[in-house]
Amino acid sequence: MGKRAGAHIVWDWNGTLFHDNDAIIGATNAAFAELGLEPITLEKYRALYCVPVPKFYERLLGRLPTDAEWEVMDATFHRHYAEHRVRCGLTVGAAELLAGWGAAGRSQSLLSMYTHDELVPLVRGFGIEPHFIRVDGRTGPSGGSKAEHMVRHLGALGGVDPERTVVIGDAADDAVAALHVGARAVLYTGGSHSRASLEGVGVPVVDSLAEAVAVAERLAA
Repeated sequence: MGKRAGAHIVWDWNGTLFHDNDAIIGATNAAFAELGLEPITLEKYRALYCVPVPKFYERLLGRLPTDAEWEVMDATFHRHYAEHRVRCGLTVGAAELLAGWGAAGRSQSLLSMYTHDELVPLVRGFGIEPHFIRVDGRTGPSGGSKAEHMVRHLGALGGVDPERTVVIGDAADDAVAALHVGARAVLYTGGSHSRASLEGVGVPVVDSLAEAVAVAERLAA
């Protein structure tokens, strides 16, 4: 298949299209409680969060969690996240932006580190699945990097030109993954990272998804 003619966006899910900060903090604090750690605020979370996730825990513990600790915290996080996420919704304006990008004849896909089997019905439930030519969540163990997932994602899209692809996400790892495949990135400040930590990556940083799409359009032109 030849390369698609138009610009392509690869969207991140958690903290980008899906406004789940409250669920993330609630689940994180439940996981911390398993190791006797004090609860964390959203501000502190956004200042310290990084991937792979065990490195984030290292910043708080002063050491990497043991394999046993990681398994307990990871399982606790996902159990509590599933309970909290039902009260979360799409980021304001997200559905309209997805529709507008597609209506202009451009393609978009979704790549998340959230479990694939849970991601797909969640996306479908918001009625936005038809906007994407592909939806990929994580199928292996949690805690890894997004870069290799991005390689597989673009490969599976069949014909999307990395040079006309822009990744929109809320984490430094989204930009790293984009650069890994020769794509561009725009980072959104409404999710898991503070503006200060995002600005250190060297890609455009914006405060709304509308700005992100506008910048993506310019970058992919």
